[in-house]
Amino acid sequence: MIISVLVKPGSKKGPLVEVAPSFDGLTVYLREKAHDGEANEALVRVLADYYHVAKSCILIRRGQKSHQKVVEIIR
Repeated sequence: MIISVLVKPGSKKGPLVEVAPSFDGLTVYLREKAHDGEANEALVRVLADYYHVAKSCILIRRGQKSHQKVVEIIR
């Protein structure tokens, strides 16, 4: 499954996953800052919990250094 994700690093709301109908994907709020890959690691951890899969099943396909990412979830 391929999904679009808008990441909001450094958010006090996080960790939180919201379905974003206007964005046609997910908005993920993270407490971690976008520094040294901390936000990407947190994103993988949060999405793994949200979809009830192992962290190894979450792959960031595009947007490693962007707030908008394309993520693949392998079940």
